[in-house]
Amino acid sequence: MALPVAFFAVFFAWPVAAIVARGLKTGGAWHLGRIADVVGRPDIRHVLWFTTWQALASTALTLLLALPAAFVFARLDFPGKQVLRAVVTVPFVLPTVVAGSAFLALVGHGGLLDQLWGVRLDTTVWAILLAHVFFNYAVVVRTVGGLWAQLDPRQEEAARMLGASPFAAWRKVTLPALAPAVAAAALMVFLFTFTSFGVVQILGGPTFSTLEVEIYRQTSEIFDLGTAAVLTLVQFAAVGAVLGVHAWTVRRRETALRLVDPGTTARRPRGAGQWALLAGVLAGVALLLVLPLAVLVRRSLDAPGFGYYRALTRTDGGTFLVAPVHAVWTSLQYAVAATAIAVLIGSLAAAALARRDAGRLVRGFDALLMLPLGVSAVTVGFGFLIALDKPPLDLRQSWILVPLAQALVGAPFVVRTMLPVLRAVDARLREAAAVLGASPWRVWREIDLPLVRRALLVAAGFAFAVSLGEFGATVFIARPDNPTLPVAVARLLSRPGDLNYGQAMALSTILMVVCAAALLLLERLRTDRTGEF
Repeated sequence: MALPVAFFAVFFAWPVAAIVARGLKTGGAWHLGRIADVVGRPDIRHVLWFTTWQALASTALTLLLALPAAFVFARLDFPGKQVLRAVVTVPFVLPTVVAGSAFLALVGHGGLLDQLWGVRLDTTVWAILLAHVFFNYAVVVRTVGGLWAQLDPRQEEAARMLGASPFAAWRKVTLPALAPAVAAAALMVFLFTFTSFGVVQILGGPTFSTLEVEIYRQTSEIFDLGTAAVLTLVQFAAVGAVLGVHAWTVRRRETALRLVDPGTTARRPRGAGQWALLAGVLAGVALLLVLPLAVLVRRSLDAPGFGYYRALTRTDGGTFLVAPVHAVWTSLQYAVAATAIAVLIGSLAAAALARRDAGRLVRGFDALLMLPLGVSAVTVGFGFLIALDKPPLDLRQSWILVPLAQALVGAPFVVRTMLPVLRAVDARLREAAAVLGASPWRVWREIDLPLVRRALLVAAGFAFAVSLGEFGATVFIARPDNPTLPVAVARLLSRPGDLNYGQAMALSTILMVVCAAALLLLERLRTDRTGEF
């Protein structure tokens, strides 16, 4: 636990504490009475209420729509499965400003629904909820589906042979085994929707505002760091309470599971019910995920002769110091470095947390690992600039600052993806290997690694995808001569003109293609049983 604790203390706790202290201290004196003043304001209470209930509604809707897809990807085998799994993950890494704009084109004024049926959802909360499903669909599919694919189907088949109905067998046997993974997925979805920024900013307009949107407004528009600091503390406390409840309830329900090779559990659909479920999931993916992505691609091709793409190779002397296409290579470099950091930190933390003899202090760190997902990225970005500006950690001019910020978001995904699988490994296997003379390293290599290597690859894919699309903190610390893809897209969207908008859509399409290619490669490695993976 030493390295994960040190990493989160230096690169998360310290920057957040620095920005909060800057907002609550004036002339060296603390003004804690400001907390009650801010929380007591009617407009802030309205923001708190909307933030909470829309996050709960978004989480429930995402689970309702994505759990059937998790079953389809885990237990059914069909042509194009690997490609479709990569496509499902692409929306998760899109910059929120881009994906929000694409979703607005579907449900807003003049959008597809408006043209076909005269229906507009941009003035209702339904647009926000559906957009949140669009972003978080992959979280449930990959987190729950990854464990579901490794559950031994013979346990459910045995319950069926003893007279249980299909639903009863699933409810009594499979659902309890999936509970930790479902809880982990629900937790991540809730945290992302609780701290939603870009979606609410674009689709909510002046009517709806979350804590994240209000923190950004107070920081960047009103320049009221005091109110922003109070809202950060409120967000921090709410997320901490949710994580505490999650850690307590999930820990009580975890048991050892019989895990098998996921390549042996998927079968061709059998019966009308499974074929209908597959068709329904494919239709839902096409309408909810593929259609908004297709809008982005179409907009990037509006200029004849790939004009918007050719413009990416030129500098305009205003928006960037380098050609916009340079952001592609920069993002890939940062994402690889961030993934390596996140996998190292997350794997060590997951291995420590998975031990049955872990103490309360170690188990409590499980909840703290998720805090970066629930704290304002705006706060983290400003905190980096304030806290990491003096020796021995003066990193403001260092390239590593961006991967460190991205790894803060990627590491919790590594932990949450690997932890259910690690805790499900039967401890008796490790004990038997130790009795036969295996060293601790060999026990890990021979027992744990074969069972968790696929979960590790899934975790690495998530960390890579998150790093590619991270925007909130990166926008404050990315250097002008090395912008990432999301930062470049946001800068282009902030400038008027069809050329800038078209280039933003072209860069967004490139981001989708890069992400889909990386995820497709990951899927091939994940399912290749001939090599070390």
